[in-house]
Amino acid sequence: MTYVIGQPCVDIKDRACVDECPVDCIYEGARMLYIHPDECVDCGACEPVCPVEAIYYEDDLPEPLRPYIDENVKFFTDTLPGQTDPLGSPGGAAKLGVVDADTPMVAALPPQGD
Repeated sequence: MTYVIGQPCVDIKDRACVDECPVDCIYEGARMLYIHPDECVDCGACEPVCPVEAIYYEDDLPEPLRPYIDENVKFFTDTLPGQTDPLGSPGGAAKLGVVDADTPMVAALPPQGD
């Protein structure tokens, strides 16, 4: 099990969670942040600092946000638009930087926020 970032993060990307993560497992896509399921140590430091309540423990994810479990995985296992290979397990978000792509589901969402 792991923590998952859901739809409330789309087009917000506050990054407070990134600052709190002790293992650097929160990666930045073009429109939202993603938690690497194999790098997350389930510490929960990210959840309370999220200003839009986008982060949940996988088992606690509200039903409408359940598809984001797969989206957080696909960000690392699928070849994203504009990329040549899957990201895999880069071993830390800071050294990778912003990935100018999202999963197709996230990329297809209408603009979020105000």
